[in-house]
Amino acid sequence: MEGIIQMLEVSLRRNWTLDALTDYKGTTLQYKDVARKIEKLHIMFEQIGIERGDKIALCGRNSSNWGVAFLATITYGAVAVPILHEFKPDNIHNIINHSDPKLVFVSDQIWEGLLPDAIPGVLGVVQINDFSILESRDERLDYARAHLNELFGQKYPSRFTPEDIHYPTPDEEDLAIINYTSGSTGFSKGVMIPYRALSSNVEFAYGVVLLNAGDKVVSMLPMAHMYGMAFEFLYEMTVGAHVFLLTRTPSPKIIFNAFNDVKPNIIVAVPLIIEKVIKKMVLPKLETLPMKMLLRMPIVNDAVRKNVRDQMMRSFGGEFYEVIIGGAAFNQEIDQFLHSIRFPYTVGYGATECAPIICYEDWKSTVPGSCGKPVINMEVRIDSPDPSQVVGEILCRGKNVMLGYYKNEELTRESIDADGWFHTGDLGIMDADGRLYIKGRSKNMLLSANGQNIYPEEIEDKLNNYPFVSESLVIDRNGKLVALVFPDFDQFTNTEYTEKDLPALMEENRKKLNDALPSYSQISEFVIQAEEFEKTPKKSIKRFLYN
Repeated sequence: MEGIIQMLEVSLRRNWTLDALTDYKGTTLQYKDVARKIEKLHIMFEQIGIERGDKIALCGRNSSNWGVAFLATITYGAVAVPILHEFKPDNIHNIINHSDPKLVFVSDQIWEGLLPDAIPGVLGVVQINDFSILESRDERLDYARAHLNELFGQKYPSRFTPEDIHYPTPDEEDLAIINYTSGSTGFSKGVMIPYRALSSNVEFAYGVVLLNAGDKVVSMLPMAHMYGMAFEFLYEMTVGAHVFLLTRTPSPKIIFNAFNDVKPNIIVAVPLIIEKVIKKMVLPKLETLPMKMLLRMPIVNDAVRKNVRDQMMRSFGGEFYEVIIGGAAFNQEIDQFLHSIRFPYTVGYGATECAPIICYEDWKSTVPGSCGKPVINMEVRIDSPDPSQVVGEILCRGKNVMLGYYKNEELTRESIDADGWFHTGDLGIMDADGRLYIKGRSKNMLLSANGQNIYPEEIEDKLNNYPFVSESLVIDRNGKLVALVFPDFDQFTNTEYTEKDLPALMEENRKKLNDALPSYSQISEFVIQAEEFEKTPKKSIKRFLYN
């Protein structure tokens, strides 16, 4: 298969007059508009002396111009440094200074919080919204921006056509992206993604997602994260799909309005989004006494489940092949429920270091609790004497694996061994059919007084299904297991309970939970959290803040 740059070049030519990127409820760029804007940015890069291999940083919410600036960077041969807009200003300053970009693209909201003096090494800062100059330290940048249309006209005196698109072909081992993960230690690591990893992830998507030119996708994950980048943007742009970008924080209401308007052909999501919708919109209706009775009757049961499935299909737009869930652990009860109604969903497994995909399986053959089998171009093994029974660290090797961590050879050597195996830090088992089952993070594993391994994620998964629990975190406090619980305050609506009843309700939950747990992993205390847990961009709890 061709490399990612060649795929993009062919797609821009082939899909010239199709819609490419839409800022949801805003403007639309066709593929020819994207190509033209890319070309203008290439002229700007040339004018200010940016060379292949130089870094260009991007920080802002998803938008069509963010996508254009990213594509312009990698098709020029420069290295893109996407920075999540949720990062604090100090973190953004640190990433910019650590990655050494010549140019920075930011949205105006981000720029307001940044200090120009804190990023002394850049030639200039460009506004993502309209590509105007926010900060210039080189007169070539001012000249290039002021004369961009004139320079473009000189280069293409008649008109810019599909035949004018020619991008340099990189070596597949060359560095394409430095992606900074928030990191479970609170310290960002620059993951070096080569072109081969981007090409391999897109090749995987071609084999399983099967979008066609003109198909529609709603992009709700940040494109600065590899999951959203690979499967809501890059793959779609090589196919000729139409990507609708949610330019605001994707609340469940905004997401489902977009699904209803756009009717996407594939949906890529993180567990938190799916879980919130099902917990608030579906499960309460199934918990009523009449519904429970209907579900016990075999013939009616099938009809009820089909009705629930049809309602859910409609709420997701009704025209999608499947919902692909990844980025964090998925609640087992909801996993079982979706499987029982034959809802078309699947749970995959990946890591930023693999750009991101490692395991996947189509919804028609997926097994609840599993996150699929190793994907094309990847090997996966469990570092365990009995991989199907004894939990061990998940190791993977193949085209998707990163080059290493930027400016951190020691951490690179710790993560990728001499045989090329990437040590994920995740724990799991693998069945005889090659399906992977995640048990937790190795650094989260707790050891009981009698030497038993305790996986806090498995306890939290159970606890999160109890009444009035929104989310939880199990920690070791002075040798005892304590559950930090953020309550679901919405559940108090239409009940006889108030917040004053919370301690008693949580104590009842604790007793029920302990009845379902072995003695070595019993919870000694619930501690109620007044505020929601702080999250990573993948919507996983930042555990290191609470240990």
